[in-house]
Formats: sequence, C-alpha cells, structure tokens
Amino acid sequence: MKIGIVTTVVPYLYGGAEFLADSLRDKLIEYGHEAGVFTLPFSWMPLSNIVDGMMAARLTQLVNVDLMIGLKFPAYLAPHSNKKLWLLHQFRQAYDLSGTQYDVFSDSTHDQSIKKAIVSADNAYLRPLEGNIFTNSRVVSDRLMRHNGIASRVLFPPLMDSALFRRGQQGDYIFCPSRVNFSKRQHLLVEAMQYVKTSVKLVLAGVGDVKDDEHQIYRIIEKYRLEGKVTYYDRFITQQEKADLFADCLAGAYIPYDEDSYGYVALECLHSHKPLITCTDSGGTDIVVVNGETGYRVEPSPQALAEAMDKLYEERKHTLDMGESGFALIEKLGINWDTVIGRLTE
Repeated sequence: MKIGIVTTVVPYLYGGAEFLADSLRDKLIEYGHEAGVFTLPFSWMPLSNIVDGMMAARLTQLVNVDLMIGLKFPAYLAPHSNKKLWLLHQFRQAYDLSGTQYDVFSDSTHDQSIKKAIVSADNAYLRPLEGNIFTNSRVVSDRLMRHNGIASRVLFPPLMDSALFRRGQQGDYIFCPSRVNFSKRQHLLVEAMQYVKTSVKLVLAGVGDVKDDEHQIYRIIEKYRLEGKVTYYDRFITQQEKADLFADCLAGAYIPYDEDSYGYVALECLHSHKPLITCTDSGGTDIVVVNGETGYRVEPSPQALAEAMDKLYEERKHTLDMGESGFALIEKLGINWDTVIGRLTE
C-alpha cells in the first residue's frame, strides 16, 4: 500500500514530532509498504499565518496515495478519501492553553476570529473521521473529547530503535536530553542544583529553540556557580551518544509543562532501565512514571526536584529497582511497532 504521512514543520526545527513522522515512515517501509512524509511548512506568528496554513492544507492534493495518515495541525486538515489520524496535538493555544502564559491570542476581534476558525475547522473536518482517529496519548484523546466532543483511541508511540538503549552502570548524574525552551523547563532542573545536598550531578543536552534559551541555562549556571554540578551539551547529540549517556546515568529527567504524550525521552530512559523524574503538571508522562515505582512525580519547583535527585542518589538500591519496574511497564503497556502498524493500516 502507498501511504502518505502528512505533517507540519517549523523550518530548521527538529524534535519529537518530526522524529515520530520519520520513524513511522521507516517502519511502514520495513513492514512492506511504500511510505513518504509530506511536510507543510508552518509558523503561527504572525497569527494570520495560521489561516494561511489551514488553507494550504485544505488545498493539498495527495495523488497516487492509498492511505493518508495525518499527524499535526493544520496538515491533518488535508483532504483524502482514505484518511486516518495519529493525532499528536491540535493547536493547543485555541484550547487548553487559552488564558495561560502560553496563549498567543489577544482579546481583539481579529485574534478571536482566528481562534474560532481553528475550532470550527477541527469540528468540521475531524468529526467525520470518528473511528479512524488515533492519538499519541490519553491526554490528547481527553482534550479532543472535552473541547470538540470527538472520540478517538490511544495508540502509544514506540521508539524507532529500542535495542539501542541498554542498561549500563549506575552513575552519579541525572540526564535530560531534549530541545531547550521555556515549556520544557530545563531551567528548573538547573536551578534545583543549588539545593541538592548530595554529590548528584546534572547533564543536559539539546539545542535551544532560540539562542536565548541556551543563554538562560548558562546564566543560571553562572549565577549560582554550578559549573561543577551541571554539564550542558548545547548541540544535537547523536542517538549513540544519547544511549551511552542514558546507559550510565543515575536516572533521567523530563519535566515539560503539560506535555501531550510521555515523550521519547521517557521511553529512552525506561528502555535504559533507569527511573525518570517528572512533574505533577507534566501531562502525559504520568502514563509511564508511577510515583515511587518507576520514578518520581514532584511539584514543579527547584526545591522539590532537588529532593527527588537526592533521594535517587541516596537510595541507590531502590533507584535500581525502579529502573527495572519502568522497563517492565513498557512491556505491560504494549508499546511496540506491531501494534502501531497494525492499527493504522487495518
């Protein structure tokens, strides 16, 4: 079968959503299909770009494609006679992020009309797909039902190559690889290091969405004189580097604000048999982080994060046990490619 994966991208940014699209393509090919990723460039600033992006998606014609799989707004609005969604997220600023510090819409008539257009398009073009909408997490499914009244099924995304990640030594550092930005909240992890009482260390890896995201990390390190406690690789590390750093860490950390899914970082950590620190408001990470069993879910404050880090360092046997429990949980949840490919192509 010829399958077109349709998604959007902010030019020159590459994160978990882009990795998922490429992984899905490669796995579909591995399972015997012809597959390609069709990417629409998209930027929401200025806000008029949103309407342009929606129109571009609606005008997209996928010729010579037997099945379309839509991933992200507004690309999932593209028409096709045989269409399924593996919905990663809607345009959240029109929904659950409305009225929060992450909102991009003012109270002006212009901005509110754009927000209304987003919701109207989702209602009009997603509702007919009920029964063919999968999401990457319970959070996304709940949001779609709460705001749009549209039912969906959760289909957990696996790692592209889980065999790359392995159990190594139990080191003395917490490892957090991710794009660096305000909502991923690496700054809280760095600030936490001024409060730790043990010799635990922190290793960050990732490029900032903008350069000031990276500069903020360095400013905090300098302000609190944390050069001996924090290492920051301000670049894209290779998958092998990431696997090696996870293999020998004490634990992983992933503390985004209200993330839709558990994130690849969480799976990479658990596949490395290491527990994960996350926050009580991090959203979908609660699927794989059972507090005290596969990691710690703490309040999003430097002090609470520091306490969790110290506990992992001091209670090293329990830390090992939590890592093993996390790996077992992945198996229990059935997070694998056989399930994903079967559901999307059935």
